[in-house]
Amino acid sequence: MNALAQVPADFLHALGTLRKAQCRSELQLAEIPAPSRLAPYAVALGAEVFSRSTRPGRTPVHGPAAMAFTKENTPGTIGSPGADDDEDDELATGRFILLHDPDGSAVWDGEFRIVTYIRAQLEAEMGNDAMLGSVAWTWLVDALESHSAHYRAAGGTATRILSESFGTLAERPETIDIELRASWTPASSDAQAHLEAWCDMVCTFAGLPPLPPGVTPLPNRRLT
Repeated sequence: MNALAQVPADFLHALGTLRKAQCRSELQLAEIPAPSRLAPYAVALGAEVFSRSTRPGRTPVHGPAAMAFTKENTPGTIGSPGADDDEDDELATGRFILLHDPDGSAVWDGEFRIVTYIRAQLEAEMGNDAMLGSVAWTWLVDALESHSAHYRAAGGTATRILSESFGTLAERPETIDIELRASWTPASSDAQAHLEAWCDMVCTFAGLPPLPPGVTPLPNRRLT
């Protein structure tokens, strides 16, 4: 029997909607191995945003992207003309997982569940803001609402991580990372708007400004 014949029609439809998602060109999106124990059916995507992708005229507004942009305009530093810029700094990374259980789940309040993770390094001033967790959650809610991605039963945790180095690594500067782990139940099997909203959120974590009204993002790598 064909393997696809054993896959529920609703999940196949959801996969089709993910393929239609158009994400910003600064974001590299690719399929990664999906967890096998969370649900009978699952698909996972990984996303990364690098500093070099901020160069086509979009000035980053906060976070490490802003720092990378400053370096680009400082003679003799990495990223400036003539400097060695073979290596790109990772500004943000994340995972987007779509789960499906045909029998439904009382915890999910539905047959589908989206589970996400985003991490980015922040400037010290922003990383020390006591309201950072609330701001990160607001970014998620605003992104879903702006894409009309209807959902319910949303929950999440925002974590600040301070990294200090000692001994032979003592000269390394302190860094502050923000992690957001969140999940929600989409209102239907159509996940396109949810993925597009999440991609925008990863770019927000990376410090990139929102696209101007009327500008259509270029399609990026999709599920095969």
